[in-house]
Amino acid sequence: MSKPVNLLRVLGLVVVVAMLAVGCGGGGGGGGGGQGSIAQNYDLSGSEFTVGSKEFTEQLILGNMTLMALEDAGATVNDQIGLAGSDAARTALTSGEIDMYWEYLGTGWVNYLGETGNIPDPAYETVSERDQEENNVHWLEPAPFENTYAIATSQDIADEYGLQNLSDLGPFIENNPDLAGLCVGSEFANRDDGLPGLQETYGYEFPDVQQIQDGLVYDQVANGEGCNFGSVFTTDGRVPNLDLVILEDDENHFPAYNGSLTTRQEVFEENEQLAEMFAPISELLTTEQMQQMSLQVDVDGLPPEDVAETFLRDNGFIG
Repeated sequence: MSKPVNLLRVLGLVVVVAMLAVGCGGGGGGGGGGQGSIAQNYDLSGSEFTVGSKEFTEQLILGNMTLMALEDAGATVNDQIGLAGSDAARTALTSGEIDMYWEYLGTGWVNYLGETGNIPDPAYETVSERDQEENNVHWLEPAPFENTYAIATSQDIADEYGLQNLSDLGPFIENNPDLAGLCVGSEFANRDDGLPGLQETYGYEFPDVQQIQDGLVYDQVANGEGCNFGSVFTTDGRVPNLDLVILEDDENHFPAYNGSLTTRQEVFEENEQLAEMFAPISELLTTEQMQQMSLQVDVDGLPPEDVAETFLRDNGFIG
């Protein structure tokens, strides 16, 4: 009787092992092993995309986030993350070199639609409808974070001279020209929604303007090294980390800069599930969330792709 019993045991073990293998391996493809909500609910197998981004920290995070989400849905994805500036990214999109990248409503309004001033409400519909009609570019629903340009100074300078808003800089520059140095990135120095438009709106000119890399502005301003004021991004985690003070844009010079994934219209029409797939990701991208993730890269030294992956995993989008 012992032989039949042993055979049954062996067969039982085979069944158990097979069931465990199915349990570990099931659930779809993609880099996340099929355990996240994207792989469970979306199938982009057979589709191929090229994802781009601009070169600063927030864009590198968003670009990697987009790439990983598409891969987890089964798509083949080519990496063009880190293009040099807004114009390069936009040209790559419209020419077909890339298929999608994250852009900002204000940049679309000023740089690509040729407008000035604030975007008429509703901002998203205004920009997206115009850009689709004129340039064949489709904007997905924007995220809640707003990466607005701003002028920042140190807490010490703000307190000592009572600086709260951008209008306060007029008399400050007049009375303290030697303290009114401004550090800016190259894009901000030349964009209509950057320094030229700001000086026109507020009616003053900074006596000393230095163009440096965007990422260097924060420490320069915090330490008063060469400039007491600088152009910053409001979602950059170094603003609170370095105790910088953002001067209020009391004349509303800067338009809304909510981030949105943009793609060519034909790409969207062939893959309309992109809107539904990225909507829950976008909804979680608040200003505070973007500040925290940027801080992890710029201060803690983590790679942007690691920060992007952690966000997607922690929120159940990928496994």
